[in-house]
Amino acid sequence: MAYDGIIFDFNGTLFFDSDKQEQAWHTVSRQLRGKGFTSEEMYERVHGRSSRSIFEYLLRKPLTQEQVWELIERKETIYRELCLQDEERFRLAPGAAELLDWLCEHDIPHTIATASEIRNVRFFREHFGLDRWFDPRRIVYDDGTFSGKPAPDIYLRAAERIGLSPSRCIVAEDARSGIEAARRAGAGMIVAVASTMDRGTVGRIEGVDVVIDRFDRLDRNLFVQYPKA
Repeated sequence: MAYDGIIFDFNGTLFFDSDKQEQAWHTVSRQLRGKGFTSEEMYERVHGRSSRSIFEYLLRKPLTQEQVWELIERKETIYRELCLQDEERFRLAPGAAELLDWLCEHDIPHTIATASEIRNVRFFREHFGLDRWFDPRRIVYDDGTFSGKPAPDIYLRAAERIGLSPSRCIVAEDARSGIEAARRAGAGMIVAVASTMDRGTVGRIEGVDVVIDRFDRLDRNLFVQYPKA
């Protein structure tokens, strides 16, 4: 079966940044509760989760949206600095640029659905030149108006932004909670990117159809290609 479009998670998917995310979260965790995350917490409570859910887990209490934004900026300032310090690895995932060029050339609908907030989206747009491939109006990010992964909301909204039913979309994800969000949204195919987990582990997650470790290995025949007028 072929699909009409693709939705990309960003962190850990189009950008392999799990080490920087973890380092930033450990730093903030130590600031807020005097210790970093355990490996189990990082896997179950952090990767793919919304910032609100992570901070409310750390502080063991509900937070106002204003409090969440303040804490997000504290953590993301650390994260962005780590990205800028690592010039060699501050780039899109292997094969991503080539796939994105191909999607644009063939007019295949695509967008990003990320748990990042707007400042990070602007940061990525600036440093990766994302506007070359993505319509900024179609990018879905954490604006505080919908439930975070593993709820399906982010992928339902992203599919709507590109004018497709979720069942006609491929979703590319790296984290268990994101894969579950795509599954609940009714994504037609889920492509798991083995960046935060090994291929065997990620391939056993419910809903995963294909596992890749670089985007030039994603079969282009998975997409419907209409003849140009």
